[in-house]
Amino acid sequence: MWPNISLKARIYLLLALLVSVTLVNAPIGIWYSFRMERLVAGMVREDVSAMQAAEDLVNALVNQKGFVSYYFLDGDPDWLQQLATYRQVFDARLAIARRIASGPEEAGLVDRIEGEYRRYVEGKDRVIDLYKHGEYESGRILHREVRGHFFTILGLCETHKKLHRERIEAALADAHRQALSLRAIALGALVGAFALGLGLALIVMRQIFGPLKRLMEEAGLAAENPRQRNLIVALQRSVLGLKEDFAQAHSELERSREHLQQTEKLALVGKLAAGMAHSIRNPFTSVKMRLFSLSRSLKLNPVQEEDFQVISDEIRHIDTIVQNFLEFSRPPKLKMQPVSPSTVVDQVIQLLEHRLKSYEVSVEVLRPHALPAIRIDAEQLKEVLVNLIINACEAMERDGAIRIQEEEAYAQPLGRVAVIRVSDNGPGIDPALRPKVFQPFFTTKDDGTGLGLSIALRIVEEHGGWLDVDSEAGAGTTFVITLPVK
Repeated sequence: MWPNISLKARIYLLLALLVSVTLVNAPIGIWYSFRMERLVAGMVREDVSAMQAAEDLVNALVNQKGFVSYYFLDGDPDWLQQLATYRQVFDARLAIARRIASGPEEAGLVDRIEGEYRRYVEGKDRVIDLYKHGEYESGRILHREVRGHFFTILGLCETHKKLHRERIEAALADAHRQALSLRAIALGALVGAFALGLGLALIVMRQIFGPLKRLMEEAGLAAENPRQRNLIVALQRSVLGLKEDFAQAHSELERSREHLQQTEKLALVGKLAAGMAHSIRNPFTSVKMRLFSLSRSLKLNPVQEEDFQVISDEIRHIDTIVQNFLEFSRPPKLKMQPVSPSTVVDQVIQLLEHRLKSYEVSVEVLRPHALPAIRIDAEQLKEVLVNLIINACEAMERDGAIRIQEEEAYAQPLGRVAVIRVSDNGPGIDPALRPKVFQPFFTTKDDGTGLGLSIALRIVEEHGGWLDVDSEAGAGTTFVITLPVK
C-alpha cells in the first residue's frame, strides 16, 4: 500500500503523524503534572499531617513519664500539676489524631490508644493516691504495673506512626511509578517523533534531493560550483539558465528555419534560372534581332510604330526579368579594384540622368569630401545604387527629391567604414513590411520580381559590409550602405 501512495501524500502523512505525536504527548504531560501535583498535595495535606500528629502524640505521652516518681521523691505537688498539663496536651493530640484518621484500621488503632491511655491514667491516679496516703510500698508495686501500660501505649503510638510512614512511602512509590510512566511516555513520543522525522528525512533525501542531485550531476551542473550546498537554489538557477538557453536555441532555430527556407528558394530559383537561360533567353535574342532588322526595313505608320515600340519594350522587360533571375541564382564574381565610392555615385547619377528627368526627381549629393579609394567592384556597387535610386523614383510621386549623403565613420567590428545614405521623401515603408524588404520574391509592385533588393543586399555583403533600411510611414525611406575601408 505504501508504494502506491504519492510522494506528496507520504510527506503530508508523516508530517501529520509527527504533529499528532507532539500534540498528544503535550496533553499527557500536562495531565500527569496535575496528577502528580494532586498526589503530592494530598500526601502533604493528609499523610504528613497525620504523621506529625502521631509524632506529637508520642511526644505528649513521653513527656508524662517521670512526674509521679519525682512526686514520690520530694512530695512536691507542682509535679502533679505539670503532669495534668501534659495529659491535656495528649488529649488534644489524641483528638486531632481521631479527627484526621482515615479508614477503619487507623480509627481502630486510635481507639486502642485511647483505651489503653485511659487505663494508664486511672492506674497512675491510683498510684498517686497511694503515695498521698503514705502507702509507698503498694504504690511502688502498682507503679511498676502502670509502666507496662505506658510501654503498651507507646508501642501503639509507634504503630500509628509506622502506619502513616508506610502511607507516605506508598504515596512516594506511587509518585515514582507515575514519574516512570511519564518518562516512558515521553521517551516513546521522542522515539516516535525521531522515527517519523527520520522517515520524512529519508523520503526527502531519497525521493527529492537524491534525484535532483543526480539530475544536476548528469547535466554537469554540480561541477560548475562545488561549494553550492543549496540544491534547490542551484536547481532554480539551472532551470533559469535552461530557460534562457531554450529561448536562445528557439531564436536560433527560427533564424535557421528562415535561412533554410531562403536557401530552398534560392536553390529553386537557381534551377529555374538555369532552365530559363536556355529556354527563354536565346529565343528572345533572336526575336530582338529580327525586330531590330524589321525596324530598319519597314515603313510603319505612327500607330504601328507605337505598337512596335510597345512590343520592343515588353521584350526588353522580359529580358531584364530573366537577367535578374540569372544574377540572383549565381553569386557575383567580384572584380575588386581600388576605387572611390564617390566616383561610382557620380557615374550612377550621370547614367540615370534621363531616367531621373522622366520621373521629375531631383538629386542632391551631400559630400564634405570624396570618400577614400577602397577595394570594391565598381560595376556591382553601381548596380546596387541604380536599384536603390530607381526604387526611390518609383515610390515617389512627381517632383520627388533624392538625397545622397557620403561620410566616413567608425563601426564595430569593421572599424573604419565608408557610408552612403540614399534617402527619398516618398511615402515610406509600412512597419509590418519593413522586415521583409530584403527577402527574395517579396515585392509591392505589380510587375516586380522581388529580387532587386535581395541582389543589392548580397552584393554589399560580398564586399564585407551591410545594407540597412530606415523608414517611417509618411516620412520617406533611407537605405544605408556601409563598406569597410581596408
